[in-house]
Amino acid sequence: MNSEVIQGVQRGGAAADEKVHKVTFLPFNKTVEARAGMSILDVALENGIDLEHNCGGNCACSTCHVIIKQGMEYLTPQNLDEEDQLDDADGLTLSSRLGCQAKILGDVVVEIPQCG
Repeated sequence: MNSEVIQGVQRGGAAADEKVHKVTFLPFNKTVEARAGMSILDVALENGIDLEHNCGGNCACSTCHVIIKQGMEYLTPQNLDEEDQLDDADGLTLSSRLGCQAKILGDVVVEIPQCG
């Protein structure tokens, strides 16, 4: 399917019966559509957004650490493995998540912390 841009939102190839949500990535101010159940990491990679993931998205590091600015209630809950890995994340906040573990259930705004 072709992608199209409507009012600054990149539309992917989701089937008509799939739930689709908006994910905004900061600091890029890029809003994309994501199918329900996709991880933040998968959404980023599918849309050309650079999000480190040294372990390949297996919850074995904290390089895909993101900060949820809006919509924390629209993500799957953290599990103990994610909580343990987040302890090693730089710039940890109360709204920190691992992009490989947080799955989209609604519209969210995600900040990718900048190194340095």
